[in-house]
Amino acid sequence: MSTPDPLHLVCPHCLATNRVAAQHLHSAPDCGKCHRPLFTAHPLAVDEASFDKHLARSDVPLLVDFWAPWCGPCRMMAPAFEAAAAQLEPQMRLLKVNTEEQQALAARFQIRSIPTLALFHHGREVARQPGAMRQADIVRWAHAALAGQRGG
Repeated sequence: MSTPDPLHLVCPHCLATNRVAAQHLHSAPDCGKCHRPLFTAHPLAVDEASFDKHLARSDVPLLVDFWAPWCGPCRMMAPAFEAAAAQLEPQMRLLKVNTEEQQALAARFQIRSIPTLALFHHGREVARQPGAMRQADIVRWAHAALAGQRGG
């Protein structure tokens, strides 16, 4: 019986890529470079460069909230997305992209309405859901979208 390949995880603090055995994901792994937790149970606000690093190097799916500070539904959904992080990590990494500050990133993914949740896995978008959602709905949608992407 062979040992599964380690997962690559990008540190939310220093952006170093870490190799972590899948069976150790739930044991609060720390970054090998900065020694801070690889998962914080909170969404991570990212700019284009850090988003691209997570997209290219993370083996765990990325659930991204595209939002803007002037958007009422975005502000209403923010606590639900925050709470969902505690339920979804470490199976997923939750990211927040402020579309006002990261306009090139929003344009690259053709974000037409906000809030929009997008699920990325292995460097590509696999599902998208526009509109504000409650915590339970975010968790349910993310799990269902990932299961559908994996073919089961």
